[in-house]
Amino acid sequence: MNSISKEGLSDLIDGCIKKDRNCQRLLYTHFFSLSMSIALRYSSSKEEAGEIVNDSFLKIFNKLSTYNIENSFNGWLRRIIINTALDYYRKNKKHNNHLALEEAAVSYNNVLDEIQYEDISKLIQALSPAYRTIFNLYVIDGYSHKEIAEIMDISIGASKSGLSRARVNLQKMLKENYNIDYERNAG
Repeated sequence: MNSISKEGLSDLIDGCIKKDRNCQRLLYTHFFSLSMSIALRYSSSKEEAGEIVNDSFLKIFNKLSTYNIENSFNGWLRRIIINTALDYYRKNKKHNNHLALEEAAVSYNNVLDEIQYEDISKLIQALSPAYRTIFNLYVIDGYSHKEIAEIMDISIGASKSGLSRARVNLQKMLKENYNIDYERNAG
């Protein structure tokens, strides 16, 4: 679907606030790909990402009256999807994963340029929920360790360690699945 004008978006939002099902369908359809791409980064499967997107749109439709049209709708939507993914993580995953976030770390260099985006996404999805969440918040969405610690109710050190462990695990997966050796590429 092509980009939508500010006026068109405003009309869609007004229709959604009035519970117009056609406007809701159009808004959902227009922003589905963006929403799914964000949700996939925080989930372990397409099905899980679909649940996050659907839960996000329920929140979006319920909160549209609070959206300020002068602000970026994409940014507002993105924040809701990330928060919904974090809620999903807290509700369904946090206590299922007892991997130590405090393990020591090694430095990481970006060797991900050598593989396709879809492959990188699959590797990130293969991380444990805690590591995947920390990695996405820090590397992809630009949160600080302090912010991540507050969001996930962990220490700053646990956030740093979790990021380090996520990177180590990604390095192992790169070596195992794509024969990309971090040590060889670190020079």
